[in-house]
Amino acid sequence: MIKIGNAPCSWGVEFADDPRNPDWRKVLQENASAGYTGIELGPVGFMPEDPKILAEALDEFNQELVGGVVFRAFHDPDKWDDVLDGAQRTCKALKAHGAQHLVLIDSISERRAPTAGRAGEAEQMDKSEWSAYRDRIATVARIGAEDYGLTVGIHAHAAGFMDFEPELNRLLDEVDESILKICFDTGHHSYAGFDPVEFMKHNINRISYMHFKDINPKVKAHVVENRTDFYDACGQGIFCNLGDGDVDFPAVRQLLLDNDFNGWCTVEQDCDPEGDTSPIDDAKLNRNYLQSIGF
Repeated sequence: MIKIGNAPCSWGVEFADDPRNPDWRKVLQENASAGYTGIELGPVGFMPEDPKILAEALDEFNQELVGGVVFRAFHDPDKWDDVLDGAQRTCKALKAHGAQHLVLIDSISERRAPTAGRAGEAEQMDKSEWSAYRDRIATVARIGAEDYGLTVGIHAHAAGFMDFEPELNRLLDEVDESILKICFDTGHHSYAGFDPVEFMKHNINRISYMHFKDINPKVKAHVVENRTDFYDACGQGIFCNLGDGDVDFPAVRQLLLDNDFNGWCTVEQDCDPEGDTSPIDDAKLNRNYLQSIGF
């Protein structure tokens, strides 16, 4: 059974302390109004870390907590304490509410931001830097999987060091599947210049969780050519409504069905919290589109 959720980033929530963030209860209420019964935690600290307060609100709006994301600088050894803090707090929150999916994302790096979407030009880590980076990811994956019993997925993300398909494949080869699976984001894979459907065909057995995101091909071509910052690209609408971009969602659906995928697929339409579009309107359009193709 495939279930469809959404995430606070669809309301522009990327960092817990951003003063532009909407109220967390508003996000829950609008997510329910748009037809979703599941939601991600968002950046830890956005929603209350007191389990009782959050549990009451989830019940009030008939929402199930699906998972949570550790979006921190795995690439920076000086930020390791911050990564561990985010990981431990996220794991505790997920465990408290019976959520299953811990998603690991290497946050944006100044060294990678200029080459988002340009695999051939992107700076690469040397052997020792890569080994330490891989081991940091594996350490957090082991904490989530072994200490908390969560399903941990690596999520490629534009402008970080886990962005392009070759480095994602390299990580998957070097970290045991028992502790690290894939949270596959259709939009980021397209942004990186690779075919999400083809990747899914080759890796479907390791994909434990899906993020549904679509990419406007005209905006993608423009921002890649101009080396546009990731968040500026979001403001320009690179992540469009599902079905309006270059991701073949009917093919994605068929692959999931053919391989008996069972679980959550979460809509993520990263947006500017002060942008021109209405998050709840986009959330409704995305839900309607997914229903129209059989989700």
